[in-house]
Amino acid sequence: MVRDLEENFHGNRLLFVNWEHHLMFCAPMALPLPPAMPFGALVNEVLPSLYGSHPDFAKIDWSTVQWKHGRENFTPDLGKSLDENGLTHKSVLRFTTPGLTGLSGSGA
Repeated sequence: MVRDLEENFHGNRLLFVNWEHHLMFCAPMALPLPPAMPFGALVNEVLPSLYGSHPDFAKIDWSTVQWKHGRENFTPDLGKSLDENGLTHKSVLRFTTPGLTGLSGSGA
């Protein structure tokens, strides 16, 4: 029996999110999120609750963030839903913050 099928998440999809070069968070976060959630809500509401404790988080210039969906470069539309942005069940989303490379540049 496969337990991580989309239908087992009560209308949500798993989305794996990783902040590159910030290994204080050593692995992608697995988030059960509704497909209709706007990408902007992920950025403005969800990510601060996950990564807000890191000193670099408050310094992020979101207009310069580089995103990857899987291994491909990705430009999200903040006003569109996760689904409309092409994020499916168990998608991997990574973001890099130019100029911010962890605690004292350590990658942590």
